[in-house]
Parts: sequence; structure tokens; C-alpha cells
Amino acid sequence: MCLGIPGRIVAIADEDAMLAVVDVSGVRRTVDVVCVAQEGEPLEALIGVWVLVHVGFAMSRIDEEEAAATLKVLAEIGEMEGELDAMRTGSVAPLAPAN
Repeated sequence: MCLGIPGRIVAIADEDAMLAVVDVSGVRRTVDVVCVAQEGEPLEALIGVWVLVHVGFAMSRIDEEEAAATLKVLAEIGEMEGELDAMRTGSVAPLAPAN
């Protein structure tokens, strides 16, 4: 179905390309953060911020309470695994494993 799913930004992958690493229920993915970055603010300021992720983009900032409620609803309606699978196999390159 490809819904937006909450994730927390945990690292900056490529500042020039506006890419960050988001953690969605243990699945880490590189996403574009151009929609949530604020002009004049370093991208590092996004670390720890919850965002709504859709098709490889962080679309909007959300608070932790909203993130938890959305994740709960996705699990209850049976969409969580499908969304996590989409995160694992989506068109934006997954984060390379750490050495």
C-alpha cells in the first residue's frame, strides 16, 4: 500500500546530497531530507527528529507521541510488516552495513 511511516533520524549520510539515515522500527534506511531541513540550520540538527517517511523522502516532522501512535495503528491494521518490507527494498539505496 505504501503509506507514510514514522522514523527517527539517526545520522547524516551525505550532507551535500541532503541524505540522512532514518530508523524505522529497527530498519535503517537512507532518505532524502530536503523537505524537513530548515534553511540556515545544519543537517546535524535533524539527528533525533521524528519524521514521516514516504517513498524515500522524509516528508514532514512529527513529534514522538504522534510517531508512536501511528506505528501502533499500522501494527493494528496489519500494515507494519508491509511498510517495513518496503523500507528494506525501496528505491532509495539502503544504508551500507557498518564495519
